[in-house]
Amino acid sequence: MSSDNSTGLVELAKRRGFFLQTAGAYGGVSGFYTFGPEGAALKRNIEDSWRDRFAIREGNMEVDAPTVLPEPVFEASGHLDGFDDMLVECPECGESHRADHIVEDRTDIEEAESIPVTEVEELVAEYELVCPTCGAGLAGQAIEDFNLMFETNIGPGSSASGYLRPETAQGIFIEFPQLAEYARNQLPFGVTQIGRAYRNEISPRKSLLRVREFTQAELELFIDPEEDEPALESVADVTAPFYPASDQTADDGEAREMRIQTVVDEGIVGKPWIAYYLGIAKQWYDTIGVDMDRFRFRQHRSGERAHYATDCWDAEAEVDGDWIELGGFAYRSDYDLSKHDAYSDEEFTVFRQYDDPVTVEQPTVDPDMSYLGPAFGDDAGAVAGAIENLAARNPGAFEGENVSVAVDDDSYTVPVEKTGFSVEEVTESGKHVTPHVVEPSLGIDRALYTALDHCYRDDEVDGETRSYLALPQTVAPTTVGVFPLMDRDGMGEYARDLATELREAGLSVTYDDSGAIGRRYRRQDEVGTPFCVTVDYATLGEARADADEAAGPDTVTIRERDSTAQTRVAVEDLAETLTALRDGRATFDDV
Repeated sequence: MSSDNSTGLVELAKRRGFFLQTAGAYGGVSGFYTFGPEGAALKRNIEDSWRDRFAIREGNMEVDAPTVLPEPVFEASGHLDGFDDMLVECPECGESHRADHIVEDRTDIEEAESIPVTEVEELVAEYELVCPTCGAGLAGQAIEDFNLMFETNIGPGSSASGYLRPETAQGIFIEFPQLAEYARNQLPFGVTQIGRAYRNEISPRKSLLRVREFTQAELELFIDPEEDEPALESVADVTAPFYPASDQTADDGEAREMRIQTVVDEGIVGKPWIAYYLGIAKQWYDTIGVDMDRFRFRQHRSGERAHYATDCWDAEAEVDGDWIELGGFAYRSDYDLSKHDAYSDEEFTVFRQYDDPVTVEQPTVDPDMSYLGPAFGDDAGAVAGAIENLAARNPGAFEGENVSVAVDDDSYTVPVEKTGFSVEEVTESGKHVTPHVVEPSLGIDRALYTALDHCYRDDEVDGETRSYLALPQTVAPTTVGVFPLMDRDGMGEYARDLATELREAGLSVTYDDSGAIGRRYRRQDEVGTPFCVTVDYATLGEARADADEAAGPDTVTIRERDSTAQTRVAVEDLAETLTALRDGRATFDDV
C-alpha cells in the first residue's frame, strides 16, 4: 500500500471498526485510540500468535504485572534520569514538538534522536527549520529533555509517587527473585508479558504508529553469559535484510540479505541470542501479514541505544514511505538485575551448582574496630565496608604495609595488619550468578497497523473495483462469513443454524443476510474475512439428483477471499474443513 492510500486505510479502519480516535464525541484526545470490534479481534489474534511463538513454543512463563509502579522502581531502572525526548517550544504559537522529528521531516538526516541536543540545536538553525503548526522560525530556541513517563500518586493524602510503566519489562524484573524460584533456579529461563505501556509523547502522530498508550509483547530471557547458548541451528538458514550501524554511515550503505548463521559468523550481530530471536521474529512477522519485501533489521548506532542496552537491533517495516520500528531486540546484560539488587532489599541472583565441588582461594578481612573507631570516628563503619569491598575486588592491594580506601570523596589509609586481611582456601559447591537479559520487545499496535497497511489490496471483480485485506487466515478478525443466498424458503434459518454450529466448533463466524450476495462478499473482503459460506437452493435439495436416486449430503459453497474462487463442500465436513484452512493444515486448492 502506497503512502497515497494511508488516508484510505485510516478511513477504512474507522468505518469498518478496526480503530478510531478515542473520545471523538469530546473532540478526541491525541495519542489514544479505541479498537473497534474488528480491530479488537485482530489485535487479540496477533497477541495469541505472539504468545504461541514466543511463550508456549519456547517453553517460557507468562505473567501479568500492574501498570502502575512506585517511584523507586524507576529510580533504580534509570528511567527517571534517562527516559527523555527532545522538546522544542514554538515562540509564537506555544506548541511543543519533538526537535529530532522536525529535523528528520525537513532534512535528509535520519535517526536524529541519536544526535546530541547541542547538535540538533545547530541543525535547526542551519536549516532554518520552522514550527510545523504555525511556520514560525525555531532557530535559537532551547531544546530541552522531556521525561516521557506519566506520573501519578498511589493512595490519598501524602501518598507515594508512582508512574505508569513506560515498558512492561520492569514488572518482570522486580519480581525476579520469586520468578527464579518458579524456574527452580535453572538458567536459562524466560518470562513473557503482553500488556499496556504508557509514554507521554510530545507530538503523537501517524495514527497508531506513535501513541501515548500502547500494547507491548515482551520476553525477558535470563541467561548465564558464560554457559548458555541458543539453539541457533533451528534458525540458521532463515534469511533477512540486515542494516548494520557501519553501513548506515557509508555512502553506499544499504540493507543486505543474509542468513542468521552468516551474521553470527561474521560478527555482524555480536550476540548469538539476539540473532536467534531475530530469526524467530522474522518468521513470525511473516505469518501475521508483514510484507517481507518491506522489512529489515537495523542495528542501533552508539548514540541511539537505550541506557540499558549493550547492543540493540530493531525490526523495521516500510509504512507510508517511512521505515518504522516494529520491535527492539536488546542485550541488556546484567544492568537491570544489578540495579534492583543494589536498590532493593532482595538478592537478584541465581545459585548455579557446580558439577563437582571446587577449592578456591578466598580473600577475607576482619577489620580491627578498636583501631578504626578512634582513628576515623563516625566514618569507621564506612571505612570497614570499603575495606571489605576492596578485598573482594582487588586482593593485591593488601600486599604492602598500608592500604588506601575511598569513602565518598575522602581517602583513608589503614595499616594492612589492622584490616585482618588473609587468604583462605574454601570449598565451593557453586556460585551466585547475576543473569544477563536478552529482550525481544514488540509493539502489538504497530504490528497490527503494519499488517493492515501491507495487506491492503485493490483489484477488479466482475467489472467493479474491490478493496480487500489479504490478512493471513490465522490472524483475520473473522474466519468465515455465513450467508443465505436469500432470506426465504428456509435458507435464512438453515444459515443461522449453520453459523451457530460453526461457532460451537470454535470458529469465529459472522452472519449476514442484508443486501445482494455480491455486496455481502465485498463487506467481508474489506475486513479480511478469508472464507465465506453460502447456503443456497442446492443446499436444501432443490437441485439434487432425480428423486428416484439416493439423495446426497447437504452441501454449501465456500468462497476464498483473495482469488474469489468457489467450491462446494458437504455440510457434515464443513467445520473440520474450515478449521484446517484456518490453522494452515490445508489450502483452498486441497479443498
